[in-house]
Amino acid sequence: MAKITIDGTEYDTESMSEKAIAQVQALQYVDNQLLQLQMRSAAYQTARGAYANALKRLLEEGEKGDDDEAKITIPDNLNLD
Repeated sequence: MAKITIDGTEYDTESMSEKAIAQVQALQYVDNQLLQLQMRSAAYQTARGAYANALKRLLEEGEKGDDDEAKITIPDNLNLD
């Protein structure tokens, strides 16, 4: 028997109506989507920090004129979504 707790009250899913079960499934889906977004956000924040640190290092140390490095153009409308 699966049970869920809402506001401190425990409910048995086996005694729930089909509509209630559908709401439980919708909640589970949304919770999973939120977790994925949180994990993606954490990855983006980590990458952003790394890029910011690399940029800061380049600006503080000065860029070395290495012709072997790839040239990257950053567009004016950069969007990380």
